[in-house]
Amino acid sequence: MAVNGVGHGHDAPAVTVTVVYHSVHGHTQVLAEHLADGARLVPGARVHLVGIRAEDVTAGRWHDAEVLALLERSDAIVFGCPTLMGSVSAVFKAFMEAAFTPFTTQAWKDKLAGAFTMSASQSGDKLVVLEQLAVFGAQMGMQWIGVGDMPGNNWSGGAREDVNRLGSWLGLMSQSHADQGPEHAGSRGDLITAERYGERIARLAQRWVNAVPYDTSRMTEHEARALSASLRETDDAPAVLTGA
Repeated sequence: MAVNGVGHGHDAPAVTVTVVYHSVHGHTQVLAEHLADGARLVPGARVHLVGIRAEDVTAGRWHDAEVLALLERSDAIVFGCPTLMGSVSAVFKAFMEAAFTPFTTQAWKDKLAGAFTMSASQSGDKLVVLEQLAVFGAQMGMQWIGVGDMPGNNWSGGAREDVNRLGSWLGLMSQSHADQGPEHAGSRGDLITAERYGERIARLAQRWVNAVPYDTSRMTEHEARALSASLRETDDAPAVLTGA
């Protein structure tokens, strides 16, 4: 088990958000880390990063009692893996199948859930992976949270750095070039979208669990385009733009 990145907010009721992911070459891990960074912005959020590793799979089966215990006490769980041949990665599928144990007791019922995925191709059939993860969450009785941002890079003034540049709402999509390492994972817009998504999930978890007041942030298409344009105008724009 690889667990790290626990963050503790102050002066707010506690809520636990766990990001559980599999990463082959490190690109999906970068996305997971940025999502966790966004969740840590929320007061009271305790955020865990859990890496599902190939070496934890034996004879096609994955099991880690400590990870399952952490997930059972989490208020929100975000699932992530690369899109490989139009499907979730084999390692992450082994983790999903191991969730049959909490499935039989509905241990994750009414926890909040979300998902993210990464591929080298612009499409790569990433939607199929998000659908697989959403069905998995539904079978576990979870409440699904999608991306809340308007689409980017869908007009002549758009760019790769736009927020939600791949226009995905079921979950977070990102794309990395196959010939570049994880230091170039995603685009700046993808990573900011990940942070905004993580913040959104943690804020909604606070509302769901602790009845913390929640003000819905809304943007027009024009405002969303202006936001993305502002990120291209300066290199020192904030890593996270609140109001996700």
